[in-house]
Amino acid sequence: MGKDGKVSVKHYSKSSGAVYFMGFIGAAIYYISVAATFWTGVLGFLKVIVWPVFLVLEALKFLGA
Repeated sequence: MGKDGKVSVKHYSKSSGAVYFMGFIGAAIYYISVAATFWTGVLGFLKVIVWPVFLVLEALKFLGA
């Protein structure tokens, strides 16, 4: 609560959601387009859901952590 007794709400930028969505679409296009069979396409879609994890892991490898 703020000093005036009202609950304070933090406002976040909507642009971060747009960047994540564009990354989601780009990853979907990539993983599904390189799929040779239906099941590799399904696996590719599952990878699309967790692509930020791959990004963080590769960044940590690059940084030597």
